[in-house]
Amino acid sequence: MDRGMPVSLWCEESEEDQSQGQGGVQAQAPGRTGASPQPRAAWDPSASGHRVIQRLLLTEERYAPSLLYVTLIQRDPERREELAKWALEVCGECGCDEAVFPLSVSLMDRFLSARLSLPVSLYCLASACILIASKLTECDTVTADTLCAAAEASFQPSDLREMERLILATLRWDTAAVTSQDFLPHFIAAVSEPWDSEPELLSTLRRHSDTLAALCACDARFLGAPPSLVAAASVNCALWGLGNKGSTRLAYLSEALAELCRTDVAVLQCYSEMIEYALKQRLTNGLQGPTEKGDEVESERPGTPTDMREIDF
Repeated sequence: MDRGMPVSLWCEESEEDQSQGQGGVQAQAPGRTGASPQPRAAWDPSASGHRVIQRLLLTEERYAPSLLYVTLIQRDPERREELAKWALEVCGECGCDEAVFPLSVSLMDRFLSARLSLPVSLYCLASACILIASKLTECDTVTADTLCAAAEASFQPSDLREMERLILATLRWDTAAVTSQDFLPHFIAAVSEPWDSEPELLSTLRRHSDTLAALCACDARFLGAPPSLVAAASVNCALWGLGNKGSTRLAYLSEALAELCRTDVAVLQCYSEMIEYALKQRLTNGLQGPTEKGDEVESERPGTPTDMREIDF
């Protein structure tokens, strides 16, 4: 290594250089710096189990937002929820890995928790968090131009890079936070023995758990909850929603999930009902649209879980 060469920790890659370096042989995917599909390692059972879960449980407290921030957001959650939903839509349109969205929301919450002040452009903040999360979790990252276009050019790529530097400086480069997405594969592996002979059903369980965890990331009511509890409640809600096992077996699986995330079964059931209620609210709002002023909205919690097989995710 040339000692006279300046070294910088800032990410100063050029998207034009990357696209030229590929020689133009393959067509680029929308919003991506490359075109080939991302390599995926097979699931390694030795990298799961109680040891890994316990390590994640010890680490998750380090990345929790402050109680003051949680209180302020839950008093007026509309802006934060709108921003999280926008980030979810952008991640979906760009074909991001499922780990990008929860990590980007975690980065956004931690940044706002540390500063307690809103930046000039909230969409620039959300886009910078998506960009950082994509760099951490994906080989083929989202481009700055795509994020600017998603925000309807409300900021420039230079503003996005400057916001990225501000987030990294505020968080002191500690960006690999533990999210509910990190717990999901371990929790599902721990309770998936009845579905070992049904890979399609197991895939459906994972997909529904991912969807419910993303729903919780958008909902400010789950902001102060540990990611492990949100993940366990999402898996529990998906299990009951599939409804293909007896109630005795499902109750046993709920107890196993509560033990894994170090909580009481009653607490897990409470959060599962909260997720169920939030899901029904989302489906009702999606079907009926905005309600007119003066309309009464039923606020009772559901008594039976929604059948996940009847929902098009």
